[in-house]
Amino acid sequence: MKTLEVDLGSRSYPIHIGTDLIDQPKLFSACEKATSIYIVTNTTIEPLYADRLTQTLEKLGKPVRRIILPDGESYKDWKNLQLIFDALLTHGADRRTMLVALGGGVIGDMTGFAAASFMRGIRFIQVPTTLLAQVDSSVGGKTGINHPLGKNMIGAFHQPEAVIADLNTLKTLPPRELSAGLAEVIKHGAIADAQFLDWIETNTKALLACDTDSMAHAVLRSCEIKSAVVSADEREGSIRATLNFGHTFGHAIEAGMGYGEWLHGEAVGCGMVLGADLSCRLGQITQTEVDRLKNIIQSLGLPIQPPKFGSKRYMELMQVDKKTEGGTVRYVLLEKIGKAHIKSVSDTTVIETLKATGAD
Repeated sequence: MKTLEVDLGSRSYPIHIGTDLIDQPKLFSACEKATSIYIVTNTTIEPLYADRLTQTLEKLGKPVRRIILPDGESYKDWKNLQLIFDALLTHGADRRTMLVALGGGVIGDMTGFAAASFMRGIRFIQVPTTLLAQVDSSVGGKTGINHPLGKNMIGAFHQPEAVIADLNTLKTLPPRELSAGLAEVIKHGAIADAQFLDWIETNTKALLACDTDSMAHAVLRSCEIKSAVVSADEREGSIRATLNFGHTFGHAIEAGMGYGEWLHGEAVGCGMVLGADLSCRLGQITQTEVDRLKNIIQSLGLPIQPPKFGSKRYMELMQVDKKTEGGTVRYVLLEKIGKAHIKSVSDTTVIETLKATGAD
């Protein structure tokens, strides 16, 4: 097992990465002072891992209940968030209740938002079971739900007590879900570590085969990159926004298609293709580098052709983005491979990218 720390002063917490971690009560020591524990999971993950996690948590001598939500991005909304509150209020949860998010990014985001909101804030632990959640969404304290007009526009910053990434849970991921997680792995290399991107390019077969050693390295390095950024900029006032490379275009794809039609990682992967093209048009990276990144994305099973919404629709969708200020969309661009920054770009140039990549 490897452990690293997200350094946020009094809100610091560990990220544990290894195998069979779900079965280790000591990793859940933050629950020892809880009056009760609620596992929040979904209909897909519950039959796979909830019994094991329940047995582990019961060894701490606390009552354990389950809240089971429907599975999918389309359920990341007010209606299903309310199911968490319903269960907590029905069974008498209090300020010392602990929530444990067992699932992918949707479960983690919704559980975290519920924890941030219930009684104005209770504690929670992340137990991410998808690659995307292990390398990205479980770390950093961003929580929230989707709105029909924009993804993740309603939420709160609320840090977990711990992140427990059990690599064995990745073995049950369908290939499409695995590839979706790899999009965020690629992103970390593209924005922060050129050598890590080289390693990804060299190890595509092992990653697609979910080789344990390769996954351990991919998860660890991704978490190192993200935790360093979050420690420096917890609330996305500056450099944390660079973690959204590919996301402005990607969120537009998700909203335009309807949440759940494209997986988040698929949309981000395709969004990075557009983001790289836009970076090239501004003279920041070469066409050769664009083509290389595009090939890496495609080689890991991700789409590189955006949906044809048309430029007007894309521009409308991208106006509803957390990086938009005063009506101006700010894009995450590659300054070079391994380094990103944020910049406002003329609509004309963005439309050129949309046309060139087939989105128009």
